[in-house]
Amino acid sequence: MIHIKNALAVMTSAEGELLRDCDVLIKGTQIIEVGKNLKPPAGSETELIDAAGMVVTPGLVNTHHHFYQTFTRNLPVAQDAELFDWLVYLYDIWKHMDADTVWWSTALATAELLKTGCTTSTDHHYLYPEGIGADIMALQFDAASSTGIRFSPTRGSMSRSKKDGGLPPDSTVQDEATILADSERVIREFHDSDPWAMRKVVLAPCSPFSVSEALMKQSAALARQYGVRIHTHLAETKDENDYCVEMYKRRPLKLMEDCDFVGEDVWFAHGIFFNDEELDLLAATGTQVAHCPSSNMRLGSGICRVREMIDQGINVAIGVDGSASNDTSDMLGEVRQALLLQRVAKGARALSAGEAWKMATENGSKLLGFEKIGRVEAGWAADLALFDVNDIPYVGSLSDPAAALIFSGYDHKTAYTIVNGRVVVENGQLLGIEEEELVVRATDAVNGLYGRAGI
Repeated sequence: MIHIKNALAVMTSAEGELLRDCDVLIKGTQIIEVGKNLKPPAGSETELIDAAGMVVTPGLVNTHHHFYQTFTRNLPVAQDAELFDWLVYLYDIWKHMDADTVWWSTALATAELLKTGCTTSTDHHYLYPEGIGADIMALQFDAASSTGIRFSPTRGSMSRSKKDGGLPPDSTVQDEATILADSERVIREFHDSDPWAMRKVVLAPCSPFSVSEALMKQSAALARQYGVRIHTHLAETKDENDYCVEMYKRRPLKLMEDCDFVGEDVWFAHGIFFNDEELDLLAATGTQVAHCPSSNMRLGSGICRVREMIDQGINVAIGVDGSASNDTSDMLGEVRQALLLQRVAKGARALSAGEAWKMATENGSKLLGFEKIGRVEAGWAADLALFDVNDIPYVGSLSDPAAALIFSGYDHKTAYTIVNGRVVVENGQLLGIEEEELVVRATDAVNGLYGRAGI
């Protein structure tokens, strides 16, 4: 049992009451009580966390990422490129990834997410280079288990390379029979349908410009056969819209609709260039959106119409996106960016702190298909983040401690992160993996990747 005692504030949910001077009791994998002056049951073995000066929040949920991109952050050639040019340059590096690239980039990304309050994440891994000689999803689940995050990665795919009019090198794509066979394998081997599963699998063709229409349709059908979710990039740039109109004679969302790639089990990353009629379709079908504000700013892609989406009942969550287009995996920082970017576009009332928190917690949990994750309430999953606000940047901000975490502060690291009832960050340090070793081993793997790529 874990007893979180005397927290400055507990944010039960984005729209719920903010409880002051409060305790939280955790038994096993769930929260059993939230209130003042709680006492663990007599005779129970209890781990006490003194949370004085801390704000307890639901664990954040990251709904779009590319973990392998942590190894190509801030490369000079890519710093000022727009999406298509950025991809073409980086594909020639990523095609050299090996098993160490996959394992250590997954450990690195999940470590950074956990240390910034994220307890559940997906990952969109769609590169399967020739000769890698390893089970990529097995490597990812192993690395994620070492850090302790709740993990719902995608079995991504690309089948159209440069020779087919696509962007990636030939050596990074697979034939569609191989993709579908392996997609079915990883669902059978790794997917857990339990509402609080630590492992779920998603199928995720990369984008309309990197797979065929047939693969989109077949991936959607296979996912529904097994009851797993479906994901892709969509409407991220004007170039993508123009490409789809030229190649398929349809805008991207119409293409997805024709592929049966819409519905409550589907979410799209970005969704910047949806028009009014397309927002109506998203709302009518229950299709969801992962908003990635930092990446959209970094690549100059544009501003997602989050305010309009929320007003139409579209479920919008938050993703940090690839760490080569962000260039961090700072989940709390991404919540701040989501709030501020909408205000640039729509004014000071465009998005409230509570709405931003909901996008990053309950909305993300709903999008990924988890139940009762995203609140600090009895009977909900014990996924929590504890932030110490007894520090210089929070002085004067604590009239609203939950909003202070977004509006104030610059070090977004947690004091404690708890996933599925297990402490995985304690006093700001990871428990599942030695941080010094992570830095050294990940750096070695980065250098190996760069050496193979000749940069």
